Amino acid sequence: MKKLAILGSTGSIGHSTLSICESYPDRYKVVTLAAGTNVDVALEQCIQWCPKIISMATEKCANALLKLLHQADIYDIEVLHGSAGATRVATHPDVNFVVSAIVGVAGLEATYAAICAGKTIGLANKECLVAAGDLIIAAARANRVALLPIDSEHNAIHQAMRGGTPAEVKQIWLTASGGPFRNTPAADFARITPAQALKHPTWTMGQRITIDSATMMNKGFEVIEACRLFDLPPAKVRVTVHPQSTVHSLVEFVDGSILAQISVTDMRLPILYALAYPERPVSDLTFDLKSLNQLDFSPPDFDRFPCLRLAYEAAEAGPSACIALNAADEIAVAAFLEGRIPFLGIPRTIEAVLAKTVAVAPSSIQQVLEADQRARATARQVVAGGAIVS
Repeated sequence: MKKLAILGSTGSIGHSTLSICESYPDRYKVVTLAAGTNVDVALEQCIQWCPKIISMATEKCANALLKLLHQADIYDIEVLHGSAGATRVATHPDVNFVVSAIVGVAGLEATYAAICAGKTIGLANKECLVAAGDLIIAAARANRVALLPIDSEHNAIHQAMRGGTPAEVKQIWLTASGGPFRNTPAADFARITPAQALKHPTWTMGQRITIDSATMMNKGFEVIEACRLFDLPPAKVRVTVHPQSTVHSLVEFVDGSILAQISVTDMRLPILYALAYPERPVSDLTFDLKSLNQLDFSPPDFDRFPCLRLAYEAAEAGPSACIALNAADEIAVAAFLEGRIPFLGIPRTIEAVLAKTVAVAPSSIQQVLEADQRARATARQVVAGGAIVS
């Protein structure tokens, strides 16, 4: 039995992971949870799963949850908060598998600590590898820890790569739905509203990742993540727009063979793959072959989606640029959702921050977090300066 810590238990990946635990009670046991700010959902999870520890995002939320637990006559669950609490959740001695699904760099310290503690990682937090990829990969190798991707695209690559050796890989192809603006003329981008950008055609996700999908920054992050996970240069990580989202990604080998992973668009499948690896347990997540009646692939438009271009440039530039890319994007997306900058202000803010970023490779997680804070401060200054106009 695998004993789980779930970082981000109240988010979409957390809910899907708990659904897998319900379906396979003989395989997976929930030991600890790290939630966000949704106290009501955290309470429901405590009642159902009885974790030894639960950590909330803030002290206020932790106090509110503790009060509700006591009202329900539950006193044997330790309630913590913040990064230190999430780290306790991830490194609990009874845990042997950590699902890392906290959005942003908030989950970085806990994930790194879990790796150093020798826990197997199911990685759904792409920002960990974007901001601290070199440190994460080095720690995983030093501690002989498996990093099993949960993102559907990287999970697909992981599966397809079982068909050959790393030396036989010519390049990999990450598929992208193209988001809600795949066919929107460039002239209309200046008028895109948050409500329009939050309508993803394929997936139901949180606000930031949905906006990142609309700008294709999410695919840019995935390019950087793939470079780290599969030890490939940016030039060998390609993107193809595939609106059906049926083929989750492809691996092209040196002999000309291309292996594609195809499955339902349900995150429970890549989560189950990561949790069960190297086994493949029986599931009800079946795929209807009639869905293959049309498969479209086209190159991405770097002019209409400059965030993807910026991600490739950051991947080539090195760690500092990747940290700044992620930090600036998070600030810019929040500003767009709040109506303080237009849709096109997102890539313009990021580009301005990258131009101000000094190339210094961090040697510790603390230095990564310090660089992240500097980039966020720069992004706030750019947004507040009012220079980002449509």
